[in-house]
Amino acid sequence: MSIHCKEFGLRPFSGTTPAGSGPEKRLRRRLRWLFLPLFLAGCQTPAEYRREADSTAGRIIQEKQQQALNKTEPFTIERPGDLLRRRLLIEQHLPYAGEASLGADKLPTGEHWPEKDYPRQTVSADQDAVIAAGKPLQLSLVQALQVGARNNFDYQTSKENVFRAALDLDLERNFFRNLFNGRASNLISTDLFDESTVTGSETNASLSLTRTLKSGAQFTAALAVDLVKLLTQDRSSSFGIVGDATITIPLLRGSGAHIVAEPLTQAERNVVYALWEFEQFKKILAVGIARDYLDVLRRILESENAAENYRNLIASSRRSRRLADAGRATEIDVNQSVQNELRAKNRWLSAKELSKSRLDAFKRRLGLPPDAEILLDRGELDRLFASTDELMKEVVREAERASTQKVPPADEPIELVEPGHEKAGPLEMESSPAVKLALENRHDLRIAEGKAYDAQRKVVVFADALGAELTLFGSARMGEGRTLATSQADRASLRPDRGFYTALLTLDLPFERTAERNDYRNSLIVLERAVREVQEREDEIKLAIRNDLRTMFEARESRQIQARALFVAENRVKSTTMFFEAGRTQIRELLDAQEALINARNALISAVVDYRVAELDFQRDAGVLQIDERGIWREFSPGEIKNDKQ
Repeated sequence: MSIHCKEFGLRPFSGTTPAGSGPEKRLRRRLRWLFLPLFLAGCQTPAEYRREADSTAGRIIQEKQQQALNKTEPFTIERPGDLLRRRLLIEQHLPYAGEASLGADKLPTGEHWPEKDYPRQTVSADQDAVIAAGKPLQLSLVQALQVGARNNFDYQTSKENVFRAALDLDLERNFFRNLFNGRASNLISTDLFDESTVTGSETNASLSLTRTLKSGAQFTAALAVDLVKLLTQDRSSSFGIVGDATITIPLLRGSGAHIVAEPLTQAERNVVYALWEFEQFKKILAVGIARDYLDVLRRILESENAAENYRNLIASSRRSRRLADAGRATEIDVNQSVQNELRAKNRWLSAKELSKSRLDAFKRRLGLPPDAEILLDRGELDRLFASTDELMKEVVREAERASTQKVPPADEPIELVEPGHEKAGPLEMESSPAVKLALENRHDLRIAEGKAYDAQRKVVVFADALGAELTLFGSARMGEGRTLATSQADRASLRPDRGFYTALLTLDLPFERTAERNDYRNSLIVLERAVREVQEREDEIKLAIRNDLRTMFEARESRQIQARALFVAENRVKSTTMFFEAGRTQIRELLDAQEALINARNALISAVVDYRVAELDFQRDAGVLQIDERGIWREFSPGEIKNDKQ
């Protein structure tokens, strides 16, 4: 029932005994205690309804988490009022459009707002980041993951999709529960058409119960009472009571749990799908945050390299100018130095602005204001480059060994040898087990497979609609109602021996089933499409995994190559500088060497970052990257496969 007592001005029956005769008092008292629970059940506030919906959806989500994910974790769509986005807007004094920019709890409420204290501002138990007064906010990668889980707009929408699917399931379950309905009314009428004025009151109350079974049978029982009293003439009164029950049983078309409960089955599966989609989204968001985080740091390093190159070229221009004044360099060398200097300045400015643009885009991904002052932790790149130090030492050792070896003749046949997997990372698996791992863990593939099964069930449902409809109806009615016209009649009573009973069997032959025929044929088409979607998703997963493995291989080898290239570029700059200062080479060669050094540094940075991102992409595409409710990930270890097999 959905009776809002305050909205309609209704109140439960008071405890005051109404005036009237003894039988009337007893009758009114019985009616009061009969229908008092009806009124009390309907007198809930909007806040109570909201909390009831939250509790119901929460139980369903917990149940389906265990079924879909083999785990349960806290789940709520309520967002704390002290979100980092709001705190940044306020504490960093950033401009914003209005109250909606700070949150729904800051919006002014009108006089008819149902809950005066909702949405309410709450404080989270643990904050993802602390803002220091007058300083930019510093975020580590782990903090960025937590901030994204709390502030990202699409993340919240994905959670709400799970919640709404749970409410839809509750509604479908409600269809098979005991459904009560109650009504009460009081009518006072005056008849002035006759010579004598007749005034009377009619009080009616009814309570009904409806229950639908998964077999398709539907049972309805109702009890209605009337209390009629004339307020003029002889002031007679009468009591009426009517009880009736009906049952409807489909015997052919539309019967059976596989037909009747199909919407419930689909709603159950939709909650699981929503949870799987949410899990997949968490992985996509986490990898996207990590990629953008590392990309911003890479752009910052590249802008610093560009700034260093610009300084070097300014110094080269000054040196060439002095040499030209001393007659040791030509004006052509000077002009070329100036051109390179100007080109370096342009690259520096472009790299600097690009790093700022990428940082703003990163803040947007987290759900934070783009104009917020944020600094990222440079230590994340330092940890990635820790392995590069050993790599550079190995390059030096290889160069020393190569200097002692005899160089083969130029005309000797050259055989190209592809790199092996001796230095491969732990995630660089063989293609076949990697694909198998992904097919076992990708939630979106399981959703596609589930929808193919859903399409199969729909075919059965539409095929059932093609048949004949045979329905059995039964009803029983006893007692009598009362109106002002029968106010002088005796009081009614429920007497089964004087009831009215009917039974009806109807047959609807399938002569006209054009719409049903088309629905059935379309359901087969939908099934074929669902099967193709499974096949297409399977191929996409295989392609993604194979590309991820290739990307990791390429980034690993690129890291090796760029480390050697950096070593060569550094030596080239040193030797070219000495030769230039000794007057044994031209300024052009020095400028080329300096530019090659900057390019080698940037290429090594890109290779290191690309390999790390490729590792995360592989874990995401294989479905093995685990993300908890706070947004923190737990990375996959290939040793887990062996442990599972054991």
